[in-house]
Amino acid sequence: MAPDTTNQDPRHRKDDGDSSSESSFSSNHSVTPLKKLPYPKSVFFIVSNEFCERFSFYGMRTILSLYLVDILLYSESDATVIFHVFTMMVYFFPVFGAIISDSWLGKFRTILYVSCIYALGNIVLALAATPPLNFPMRPISLVGLLLIAIGTGGIKPCVSAFGGDQFTLPQQAAQLATFFSLFYFSINAGSLLSTFITPILREDVKCFGKDSCYSLAFGIPGVLMVISIIIFGVGRPLYKVKKPEGNMMVQVSKCIGNAISTKLKTKGVSKASWLDYAEEAYGSKLVTDVKRLMKVLVLFIPLPVFWALFDQQGSGWTFMARRMNGDIAGFTILPDQMQVINPLLILAFIPLFQYVIYPILNKCKILTTPLQRLVAGGCLAGISFIISAVICLFLESTFPILPHATNGQLRIYNALPCDITIAAKELAEGNIVIPPGNNYTNIDIEVLQRRTFAYTASGCGSTEGKFIVTEKRSTAYLFNQTEHPAYELEDNVDKNKNGNPKLRLLLGAPNPVEIKIVNSDGVEQMRIDSSNSSMFGLRPDNYTFKFGDKYTYTADLKLGGVYAMVGHQSDNEFKISLHTVTSPNSLSIFLLLPQYIVMTMGEIMFSITGLEFAYSQSPTSMKSVLQACWLLTTAFGNLIVVIIESAEPFHDQSKTFFLYAGLMFADMIVFSLMAMRYEYVKKEDVDDTQSANDNNNGRRDSEKLKGISNVAFTTTDEKGLNT
Repeated sequence: MAPDTTNQDPRHRKDDGDSSSESSFSSNHSVTPLKKLPYPKSVFFIVSNEFCERFSFYGMRTILSLYLVDILLYSESDATVIFHVFTMMVYFFPVFGAIISDSWLGKFRTILYVSCIYALGNIVLALAATPPLNFPMRPISLVGLLLIAIGTGGIKPCVSAFGGDQFTLPQQAAQLATFFSLFYFSINAGSLLSTFITPILREDVKCFGKDSCYSLAFGIPGVLMVISIIIFGVGRPLYKVKKPEGNMMVQVSKCIGNAISTKLKTKGVSKASWLDYAEEAYGSKLVTDVKRLMKVLVLFIPLPVFWALFDQQGSGWTFMARRMNGDIAGFTILPDQMQVINPLLILAFIPLFQYVIYPILNKCKILTTPLQRLVAGGCLAGISFIISAVICLFLESTFPILPHATNGQLRIYNALPCDITIAAKELAEGNIVIPPGNNYTNIDIEVLQRRTFAYTASGCGSTEGKFIVTEKRSTAYLFNQTEHPAYELEDNVDKNKNGNPKLRLLLGAPNPVEIKIVNSDGVEQMRIDSSNSSMFGLRPDNYTFKFGDKYTYTADLKLGGVYAMVGHQSDNEFKISLHTVTSPNSLSIFLLLPQYIVMTMGEIMFSITGLEFAYSQSPTSMKSVLQACWLLTTAFGNLIVVIIESAEPFHDQSKTFFLYAGLMFADMIVFSLMAMRYEYVKKEDVDDTQSANDNNNGRRDSEKLKGISNVAFTTTDEKGLNT
């Protein structure tokens, strides 16, 4: 009697049209070769869509923290909080995206609908950053960020799995592997390009009378997102679209909820585990799988601390880079461009660890188990923050001394063609003599609220007046007219928030002239009247100042410097001297490389190993749930940053970095103790030869595909990894 082949695995199904084939199958157990299927053209639309979407997301995220400070005028602490709240939502919303996709809309419609929300968020953010529209920038920008978080989070769990759905398993298993390689390449290509290009659009393009162009920098990613939707929609006729089959995370949640409620209602009945109370409603198989899942999830509890450190590459480390010198061979590395180092190192380190470091460790019998490598990765993250804290200590020693409580600062500038002699007994014991084009500085004046110093000045004539010094403020006075008291000027000696140099002109000119400021490329940057003493910012460069048509002066303005150009007009010429009020950034931005290298090494040992461990230790039916929980560890890691930064435990960034490092090491000690008590579960072996008798064979292949897809997506997307 011929075997029933209705539900057989295709690899063992006979050709119904050939009776000899049946006889051969029965007697010799021959296997019909798998039919070779063409590569699905639909995946190229999915890969192109992913490239555009990742370019959009990483481009926006790279410049976000600087936008919050430069344009929305948040403090660095508040900007850090907003940045990490946004990142937290990005990793929290995938849970809802997976539930919506698996339970109601399906992957295609979820990706399409949520992508529209995503694109709308990009457009809203770009419009908020456009000054002529006069939108309330803060609230509109935050609305845009919320829409982007919903969009990127909503499609995150769907795109790679939808790409996997286009293949027929097991016939296209090899082609599926090439798809994930292509998918991985598109993610890294999009993120690398946008991380490098978007800061250039922000910094090097001027628009709407501003020195930067955030509206363009946000607009280009927005355009890419719209293009990604069009590409994805065009491929609709080619897609294999599967109907929603239910979400396992919902089932797990219901099972746990039922176990708790049943245990509370049932009295006098004891069971081996509290989860056993759900057996009657959900069956022993699901309950057993949830038990195994819970054993792994307990180990997830300490993991968010790692992501609290890792994700500060886009906030704390970027602000740190802004205070450093990015000049190299005439080219300036922008602070937000430093974020490109991580994905570049990832591409180099993955084969290095896979083929060199791990084999050596295995040979030496060091860090051979996944949990040991997780601990090592966490410790490396802590070490990277110790390195960043030490660099911060050196960096903070270069910061200007700012006025503080019970303290005020005074600067007096001479823009006259003669020495000025100032007698002010309460300010100085002897006379203060200021040559032409020079200044007097006192940054250590004791003052409560306000203090007045009467003075008499002589030189180009005699005059008298008062210097008023205010607590917690720096005050400047300018002598630029003979026999006239000094003018009081608002003074700001702190470095520019955007890292660019600041300059003010303090000139004595009986006949004001127009000054043209030209950069090293010969391009005119701005024009200013010689009587204007306001502080203004320029990009770092070697500038030529053209005073009318007869006199020029060259000044090299460097990152982070605060300058005062002091001088006077004499016989239709200007005698100018440039004073450095606040020293420019002196530490090279490349000193950040060690912390990026150590952090990336930690990421490889922590993220890849963690995913491999979780995937191998969880039941087959629970792998999608585990991926969602893994994403949630990143969300909770960013929540830790939000809590710490909101509390502002320290004023100095170095102390805060030391705090994070200490928290990481303490966390790894706890995790090590938990890991010691964990018993590894051997990997389940699935016998494909018995699948012919499994009525749910197609469903199993589908679930297997989902698992592969989820792992590939998670490890190659936000973290830039590929397992």
